[in-house]
Amino acid sequence: MPGARLTFDLAPVEGQKPQRLDQALVGAAVEAGVELNRAQLGRAFGHGQVTDQSGAPLKASAKVKGPLRVFVQPVAPEPLRAVAQALPLSVLYEDEHLLVVDKAAGMPVHPGPGHPDGTLVNAVLHHFGVEAEELPTLDGNDVARPGIVHRLDKDTSGAMVVARTEPAQTALALSFRAHSLERSYLGIVMGTLPFDARAVVSGHARDPNDRRRFAPVARGEGVREAKTHLRVERRLRGATLVRFTLHTGRTHQIRMHARALGHPILGDELYGYRPRNDEIAGVIRNIGRQALHAQMLGFAHPVTGEALRFEAPLPESFTEAFDTLAL
Repeated sequence: MPGARLTFDLAPVEGQKPQRLDQALVGAAVEAGVELNRAQLGRAFGHGQVTDQSGAPLKASAKVKGPLRVFVQPVAPEPLRAVAQALPLSVLYEDEHLLVVDKAAGMPVHPGPGHPDGTLVNAVLHHFGVEAEELPTLDGNDVARPGIVHRLDKDTSGAMVVARTEPAQTALALSFRAHSLERSYLGIVMGTLPFDARAVVSGHARDPNDRRRFAPVARGEGVREAKTHLRVERRLRGATLVRFTLHTGRTHQIRMHARALGHPILGDELYGYRPRNDEIAGVIRNIGRQALHAQMLGFAHPVTGEALRFEAPLPESFTEAFDTLAL
């Protein structure tokens, strides 16, 4: 549903050239702490829902040359609908109830703003030979996320399970909520860890300094807990291969905890930093994304109860990194 109408009082900045209206509105929204991004504003302009006090539609390119009260009525985006696409798909296991894949790095899990297609969902629909409506959809999701019960970040590779039937999706979703699955990731982090194993437990909330990130806040009432176990698998020159075992499944949990320890994942542009070491920089360029791989996924089959365990092979760029940084 579209949000409530927003009101902005704009004025030219003394000594500066008049701003375009769309640019002025973006700045005004930030100052007011209002959620109004460029995509939302573009839809509002496109539907004639950015108006002056008389109700007349305004153009995005109009210049703010004097005091101006502007009204913005947010417009809901058109609902996305996933369609089948013939995309590469690495299958680890398949039966009539579910599919386990090794998701490629760079592939979003489902359609969304900025990537309406080219996703795992598009590939799965083609693999099954079905329409989106023929796969189950969890309550609260839309038809752009059929069969999805969990996600990996776009630039994280590795094992994922997709439900093919409603009973399987319901049971798998309950397992994820109860954290009763086995999930471990392999990641290459910056620097040398000063321990061999450690559990990191924290609260989980948006980073107040960057809303794209999450931060390990103090635990307390109403704060969701994030728990990750780290174990050093291999020490490298200027880096460490770490196994991360998830005990909860919060967004960006591993990346958040790695940053909090001062050892972010190699190549993580959101949670990391540029290396000063040329050798590490070369490894990051070769990997081409954050060095995080969902290596193992284990769970009870949602229908038969059989214990299942799958391992996604390490990407070649990881093994090349081991060779380059070997001690």
